[in-house]
Amino acid sequence: MPTSQPEASGPSEDRATPDDLLHARTGTDVSPEDIVLASGKDITPRNLEWAKRKLAAEGPSALDKLLP
Repeated sequence: MPTSQPEASGPSEDRATPDDLLHARTGTDVSPEDIVLASGKDITPRNLEWAKRKLAAEGPSALDKLLP
C-alpha cells in the first residue's frame, strides 16, 4: 500500500513567510480608525487624535508598522 508523499512544490515548513505576503493592503486609504484598531486600542477621541498624528507623520506605512 503506497504512502502519501507531500508535494515537492508545496510550501516548506522550515522557511518563514516573506513580509510582503503577510502585509496586504486593500488599496484603500488608511484611516485613523484603522491605525487605532491595528494598535489594539479602543476607538476613543484621544486614540483617534493619536492616530491622526501618527498618520500625518508616517503616512500609510504607519499601519504596516503596527501589524505583526
